[in-house]
Amino acid sequence: MGPRIGPVVTEPQMPDKDTKAVMGTEDAAGGKAGPHSRDLRPSVFHSIKFFVLCHSLLQLAQLMISGYLKSSISTVEKRFGLSSQTSGLLAAFNEVGNTALIVFVSYFGSRVHRPRLIGCGAILVALAGLLMTLPHFISEPYHYDHTSPGDMPQDFEASLCLTTASAPALTPSNGSSCSSSTEAQHLTAVGIMFLAQTLLGVGGVPIQPFGISYIDDFAHDNNSPLYLGFLFAVTMMGPGMAYGLGGLMLRLYVDIDRMPEGGINLTSKDPRWVGAWWLGFLISAVAVALAATPYFFFPREMAKEKDELHFRRRVLAIVSKGEDSAEQSPEESPKKQDGLAQIAPDLTMVQFIKVFPRVLLRTLRHPIFLLVVLSQVCVSSMVAGMATFLPKFLERQFSVTASYANMLLGCLSIPSAILGIVVGGVLVKRLHLGPMRCSVLCLLGALFCLLFTLPLFFMGCPTHQIAGVFHPPGSQPGPEISAGCTEPCACPPDVFNPVCDPSARVEYLTPCHAGCTHRVVQEALDRSQVFYTNCSCVVGGGPVPAGSCDSACSHLVLPFMLLVSLGAAMASVTHTPSFMLILRGVKKEDKTLAVGIQFMLLRVLAWMPSPVIHGSAIDTTCVHWAWSCGRRAVCRYYDNDLLRTRFVGLQFFFKTGSLACFALIMAILRQQGKEEGTKAVTRPGLQQQPLMSRPEKKPEESRV
Repeated sequence: MGPRIGPVVTEPQMPDKDTKAVMGTEDAAGGKAGPHSRDLRPSVFHSIKFFVLCHSLLQLAQLMISGYLKSSISTVEKRFGLSSQTSGLLAAFNEVGNTALIVFVSYFGSRVHRPRLIGCGAILVALAGLLMTLPHFISEPYHYDHTSPGDMPQDFEASLCLTTASAPALTPSNGSSCSSSTEAQHLTAVGIMFLAQTLLGVGGVPIQPFGISYIDDFAHDNNSPLYLGFLFAVTMMGPGMAYGLGGLMLRLYVDIDRMPEGGINLTSKDPRWVGAWWLGFLISAVAVALAATPYFFFPREMAKEKDELHFRRRVLAIVSKGEDSAEQSPEESPKKQDGLAQIAPDLTMVQFIKVFPRVLLRTLRHPIFLLVVLSQVCVSSMVAGMATFLPKFLERQFSVTASYANMLLGCLSIPSAILGIVVGGVLVKRLHLGPMRCSVLCLLGALFCLLFTLPLFFMGCPTHQIAGVFHPPGSQPGPEISAGCTEPCACPPDVFNPVCDPSARVEYLTPCHAGCTHRVVQEALDRSQVFYTNCSCVVGGGPVPAGSCDSACSHLVLPFMLLVSLGAAMASVTHTPSFMLILRGVKKEDKTLAVGIQFMLLRVLAWMPSPVIHGSAIDTTCVHWAWSCGRRAVCRYYDNDLLRTRFVGLQFFFKTGSLACFALIMAILRQQGKEEGTKAVTRPGLQQQPLMSRPEKKPEESRV
């Protein structure tokens, strides 16, 4: 059975340090301070306003570090030779530890020292961020040409068209690069990143739930919504800052701390470029550690805030006079902890685990709740896939750099989503939307989101011709490609150094595959440009510039992102009204647990599988893989038309599912309204009843 953990029996106890601070606060607030009132004056750590500020900064830093990997996902793929499916699994792995422990937050509640537990969780998040940088330091320097790193002239000549007699002397590294130690180093680096992602999720478990409950417990009843609104407003900037930080860091070369003596001849537009992905984790980890420091000085409990904010009082007097008739009165606020949250302190851990499945099944029997959660699963799946792979999609589809793709996402899509959430909340509040109208608003938001997705299927260009790898449908290879112009050359199979023939829009894997025998470097003020000449496969012999061919649709990237941002705003409009459907669609005693179940299902059904699903779909569009030590590594070329169809098609599928769920919700509510109208029920609270899956039963039946 175990020891019973219940409410603490009131016994005479010696006040500890925190209690004395609280007593001093109450005396000062009540005007009953003694001669030593100056000594009992509360510190800044006994102010709920300071706690709100600290928690806003902490959640901002936490979301920045948890979202940073998504901004550098394509860079990590190239650096460690990962497929999109593996990188998607890595991005989703922080949800594993989070999901495994989040349920027990409802059990522990106020049993623990919440600020210190938040601080410990934040320190674990910071350590996980530092652990994410470890693969960079234990790995060898990045060699973008797969040749000997010690002889720079040999690197330059390795991909040129050489005679068969001299080629073996230039490519001895193919066998040695696949030693057992190299492969073990690769597996160690990838394993460390998966471990770090798991710890990142575990550390984030107590931060948001304990912080929100702490604010709600000790803030004034009328100030608590304002504080939480400020908290969410600041927190929502975290993902945008993560993409902005990624955009800045990926402009720097990955080995900025150990640059080769002769420098590098790469630009950020080169497909072999790898940015300093690890530097963002280092900066974010330091930010989280600094934000976690104040939590070790906050008390376990503090005096409840007694005064309403003057700002809020004036606003309510002018704007909200007489608007709160349908809302919960302050006298009802102590009852909001009914249900499992109320009886959890009376249960042991074993009893809590036994009770949870029964309450879960009872909650899932509500049709409105189930449909709303399914619709949010569809929306979250769409968001998770877009947030993880949209920068990579833009890189491949429109030939933009990873830095620019992150900047577009952080400056357009994220602010649009935040604006959509705010607009949805304002509409629900201002128009006093009931359940039926909330479902209509959700349906319209999902419909417009779906409509903005349709043009995306046609905004892009097919993959240009890649000699020996990919020929667009309907195109014929030129005579210079089919005539065996590279027969005298011994092109190494493991080298990737693309060059582009701009006149014919044909790309070659290496200068050797283009039959080039000479290399020329044109020095400029800011950077040097590499050209290859005497190319037997190119009309006129060249010169041809190093690097991939630019997309013919680069000008469409801004219209594409504009439509994506509008769709994100429309999808975000449904956030608040769908949340209200959940709160009004279940019994009062199940509300607290219903919200917890909602977030748990979103993690299990959306945030965990969606990046893997999107990554697997992207991998199916690959037309040329790089191979490392006998295993398939990163994809070098995609079929752009197929990539666009499947990536946007997945988004369209999830948005259609969300629209269908909201349509069913509206149909159920309308049917319930008709049934209630025919029964001519006139008891108070009739407008809330259609959201109940069945009539209220005896109070004994709702007890666990």
